[in-house]
Amino acid sequence: MSLAMLDRQRTVAKPGFNRWLIPPAALAVHLCIGQAYATSVYKASLVKNFDASLTQIGIIFSIAIVMLGLSAAVFGTWVDTGGPRRAMFTAALFWSGGFLIGSAGIATDQLWLVYLGYGFIGGIGLGIGYISPVSTLIKWFPDRPGLATGMAIMGFGGGAMIASPLSAKLLGIYDDSFDTATGIASGSAVAKLFVTLGLVYLVLMLFGAWLIRVPADGWKPAGFDPSTVKAKALVTTDNVSAANAIRTPQFWLLWVVLFCNVTAGIGILEQAAPMIQDFFRDGEASTVTAASAAGFVGLLSLFNLSGRFVWSSTSDVVGRKNIYVGYLGLGILLYAFLAFQGSSSTILFALVAGVIISFYGGGFATAPAYLRDLFGTYQVGAIHGRLLTAWAAAGVVGPLIINGFLDAKGEPGQLNAGDYRPALLTMVAILAVGFVANLAIRPVASKFHEEKKAVADSPEQTAGAAAGHDVAVDKAGPLLVVAWVVVLIPLVYGIYETVVKAANLF
Repeated sequence: MSLAMLDRQRTVAKPGFNRWLIPPAALAVHLCIGQAYATSVYKASLVKNFDASLTQIGIIFSIAIVMLGLSAAVFGTWVDTGGPRRAMFTAALFWSGGFLIGSAGIATDQLWLVYLGYGFIGGIGLGIGYISPVSTLIKWFPDRPGLATGMAIMGFGGGAMIASPLSAKLLGIYDDSFDTATGIASGSAVAKLFVTLGLVYLVLMLFGAWLIRVPADGWKPAGFDPSTVKAKALVTTDNVSAANAIRTPQFWLLWVVLFCNVTAGIGILEQAAPMIQDFFRDGEASTVTAASAAGFVGLLSLFNLSGRFVWSSTSDVVGRKNIYVGYLGLGILLYAFLAFQGSSSTILFALVAGVIISFYGGGFATAPAYLRDLFGTYQVGAIHGRLLTAWAAAGVVGPLIINGFLDAKGEPGQLNAGDYRPALLTMVAILAVGFVANLAIRPVASKFHEEKKAVADSPEQTAGAAAGHDVAVDKAGPLLVVAWVVVLIPLVYGIYETVVKAANLF
């Protein structure tokens, strides 16, 4: 791929292009960067290799998530102005390069190189890769922005489901003595794993970058009437710049909403396996086995994945504000149920927790469409990048709250249901704050809007663009099939492996 191919003008779709090629391009990136949530597979191996504490190794992941939020905020405007292909190409180099540098650190016993590689450099790739397809998807799917962003961000949840079993299998290949029960492999095996993942992710992400296109000026889907968007509450046909967006109360209210929703979701994800064992503890022993606890984690992964697609798509019908009323309002009730009745039934506990996590995933996937409703499409990617600082903040605050309460009671894995009640009720209060913030969101004042173009596209231009680009799926050619096969095969593999693990719960 020559550097000239990265220019935005070289990515404008030509007549005959089908918009359903854009979701697999986005998925190609998100399925790779979603590996960030699969670090537990080799965490114990790194502890042994570096003779380090869990905290020292955990810092690697923390650096990556902090850099995700910072890089998304800092480079958000560049992603929008430079175009999605340049951003996705850059993300591929940083994310894959982070693995290769991290591999060198593991092979040479230099922990700081892993911090620099996977944490700092890879984290930059995480942030740029996460936001790079968002504004493009929304422009191709003005009629269904929730569906579009849900498909892409679903990939971030799916990435961990693929990487976890794949990493375990590769570690078994690279180290004959790898023990799946303890999760400990040799340092050389983890180094080889990092090289393998880095190269595979580079190829897949570059495929997505090559595939991505932006719509021509004036393009719209066949049969789509922009006036129907204007008729919906909270949905604007105007545009707000990223610089102006952060001056509006709507941005900060939505920041609070996302922060509260993510903080509450992390409340369960952070302690998932020991939590279900503690809730069903009979004396010293738990009625939930370690295998069943692992199945619970797998079940939450499935809910997280499906919630990102199902709830975000549903928001196209019920509206973004209403769907967050559901995320936060029902979340309050479900957390309260876990606090007072969670130990009554293992299956009920698992299902309630799963629905909560589906709201957690759905909140991520719906946020870009909510931003589009409020601020338009002009710099929605840059605005999304700034909003993701809420994720970085919640990633720090959520575990601190949960661990603070639990540390006062003992050690997770040796507690009981009552010990979790203060932490769960704190999450109820946090969700209540987000619920009120969501209700307070109103349309953005016109003083923040960008000036409209002096001359609008003529009906003939618009109709011509639509006729030239909105190609029926059955006429899109073999590339459409190939693109979806490339992303669906690993996704189906990850879902299958997770379902097998989740079956241990029942």
